[in-house]
Amino acid sequence: MSGARGAAIVDALADIAPDLGRFVVEWAYADIFDRPGLDLQERELATVGALAALGDAAPQLNFHIDAALRVGVTPVEIVEALVHLVPFTGFPRALNAIGVARAVFADHGVTVDPVAMDDDRDRYERGAENLVRIDGRHGLDVVASLKDISPDLARYIVEFSFGDIYHRPWLSPQRKQLVTVAALTAFGDTAPQLAVHIGAALNVGLIPAQVVETLTQVTAYVGFPHVLNAISTAREVFEKRNLSEEP
Repeated sequence: MSGARGAAIVDALADIAPDLGRFVVEWAYADIFDRPGLDLQERELATVGALAALGDAAPQLNFHIDAALRVGVTPVEIVEALVHLVPFTGFPRALNAIGVARAVFADHGVTVDPVAMDDDRDRYERGAENLVRIDGRHGLDVVASLKDISPDLARYIVEFSFGDIYHRPWLSPQRKQLVTVAALTAFGDTAPQLAVHIGAALNVGLIPAQVVETLTQVTAYVGFPHVLNAISTAREVFEKRNLSEEP
């Protein structure tokens, strides 16, 4: 999955923290990456989403974009995952992550054929459709709750987040939600938004076990406290829907 780069990282720790290198191999890869529930492409996309959201992990993001290519994620899907993060992480983190992706693609000799949306429908109309399809009617309630204080912010959520970003077809709805859940978990202080997007993940066809597996996957990158908080949020969402966390 990571080729010689992974072995080099472990070897580089031998003179200062050999047990840390062992933990990388035994826990992050032998335990976490070897679990069922998500395929390797989904695991790498979730990892890329979490590392991009952190904003200060460029070497690790480079490593996992490289790994994503090695397990068959296409360059367009990687770019789309990073574009998808803009409403959640902001432009600076997404732009920095795109710069990392560009460097990895160059190392691989990969040429990306850029894609651009071509849909001349009203942005608010298509955004409202996507909002209901992904978040349910609750999404419209959230937007409506902003109209007495910031109606433009409500409009931006519909037009940009759902009319532009979520409308893009180059990453599946399920993978978009895996990336979103991973990124929000990385922030660690977004429980209300994480609850909405765990619900959205279920709405687009993911099962509770896949949501839990996404949270487990990012533990090695964002730490146990963030993931334990996210698991509590997931539990609340599942209980409200009378869903089991088991497959």
